[in-house]
Amino acid sequence: MFAFAATGRYRDRVSNALHGTWLGHPLHPALTSLPTGAVATTVAMDAASLLPGRATDLRHAARFALGVGLVGSVGAAATGLTDWQHTHERSRRIGVVHGVLNVIATGLYAVSWRQRRDGRQLRGMASSALGYGLTLGSGYLGGDLVFASGTGVDRSGARLSGDRWTPVLSATALDDQPQRVEVAGVGVVLYRNDGQVVAVGGHCPHLGAPMDDGWIDRDRIVCPWHGSRFACESGEVLRGPATAALPRYPVRIRDGLVEVRGVAI
Repeated sequence: MFAFAATGRYRDRVSNALHGTWLGHPLHPALTSLPTGAVATTVAMDAASLLPGRATDLRHAARFALGVGLVGSVGAAATGLTDWQHTHERSRRIGVVHGVLNVIATGLYAVSWRQRRDGRQLRGMASSALGYGLTLGSGYLGGDLVFASGTGVDRSGARLSGDRWTPVLSATALDDQPQRVEVAGVGVVLYRNDGQVVAVGGHCPHLGAPMDDGWIDRDRIVCPWHGSRFACESGEVLRGPATAALPRYPVRIRDGLVEVRGVAI
């Protein structure tokens, strides 16, 4: 996207920060709790301010909470847009509606904040309540993206476990192309990197891309779909959009055969 291109040589750092690769978890869901919670607090204090008592104090507090929600919306929007650019088909369409609803809701929050500042409290309350309703609807769609489409979920699949070494392939059959094998029903992809054999999970954690279509570039395993990069030695994410590590398995060559072993789970 143009916004990332404008960051020049810092593009990967900015993208990784917004994806949440440093967190090991997508950052967007964590940031959405701030504006959602802040506006929920605003609505609750608005309702309480209508009761006899300390209405003025509650209204000031509600406006402050709304301001926190507006600031948090900026971070949620930036991380959401960063994740959305790597979605496809149904997920992309749902993401568009999800984003549009949030933009409208944020606009209503901004209007509400200004109305409160100008002393039009009831109008401000109505605007934020309407915006919160849109936020709830948008949140439902966000949940659909996660639970129905698996967006942001680790899609690497089943892990190979156990301490038994299993022969999977002749060492002479492993050329410069990745080779996919099945070990106890679990897909494993083998690469040769500078004379060393690397064994990783069969699917990228981001959206489940087949890693046997990937390649190694400067000791980094590259996802064929969205360009996520993983360290050969550990499977650690070096560049998003993936946030979870690629499963990495111990491997050795014995009697001319490549053997793979599982890891503790």
